Amino acid sequence: MAMSDSGDFGSAAGKPLSRLSFELTLLSRHTPASSRHPRFQLDRSAYLILTRLDVGSPLSLRELAEALRLDISTVNRQVGAMLDQGLVERVPDPDGGLARKVRPSDKGMELLAADRAVGRDGIGRVVADWPAEDVDLLHRLITRFNQSVERLEGNPWPRPGD
Repeated sequence: MAMSDSGDFGSAAGKPLSRLSFELTLLSRHTPASSRHPRFQLDRSAYLILTRLDVGSPLSLRELAEALRLDISTVNRQVGAMLDQGLVERVPDPDGGLARKVRPSDKGMELLAADRAVGRDGIGRVVADWPAEDVDLLHRLITRFNQSVERLEGNPWPRPGD
């Protein structure tokens, strides 16, 4: 059954979708702040690009732009900076196509793993006093929410083990 609310955040007390929207606003405020943690080594765009490349095969700039829902010129600049930093490398299309593709470099994967560990530690501190069942429930609900967004946008994001 589809849910809908009318109203704004100021009157969100009894309206589930308004409350959810408000909490997602707060979550978006917390998440970018974590990427500014002094122990993080990658900027947000590099983290997202490396994460996407890590769960799939090498991608062209156009494929990356489509996956990230960004303009190709933006992705071109971001990947260019990552190439300069040695975080990704260009490779021929494994399927024989003309477009060159990018994949994570060893350095990129090392920094991604380190930043993921920092992120896991931070999340671990937040949920340290939660029952394991609640942590699992949160994971399942966030996964379901993300997959619903991806389905509506027609832009599924591969997950580890897919």
